[in-house]
Amino acid sequence: MPRGDKDKYTDKQRRKAEHIEEGYKDRGVSNDEAERRAWATVNKESGGGNKSGSGRGEPDTHVAAKKAGRLGGRAAARRSASARSASAEKAAATRKRNAAH
Repeated sequence: MPRGDKDKYTDKQRRKAEHIEEGYKDRGVSNDEAERRAWATVNKESGGGNKSGSGRGEPDTHVAAKKAGRLGGRAAARRSASARSASAEKAAATRKRNAAH
């Protein structure tokens, strides 16, 4: 099987990679990089192609999907209350300004 062949992946893994890839594209990542990151995420969560052999039926870990919320919460907690408040006020002003257009 040549490198990059996706024959050993289940339909669910393919759908998951496609969904992740779309999310990266929406954030401005190039097509090739978005595809690479999406399959890396699927591999990290499920351990690679699960169509046959040992490991089939093992539950996905979802480690990559759970990481982002924790990181964001920790970063916000380190900032002072006044800094968070100023950021929120600035965001509200931006939303108000954009809604007027």
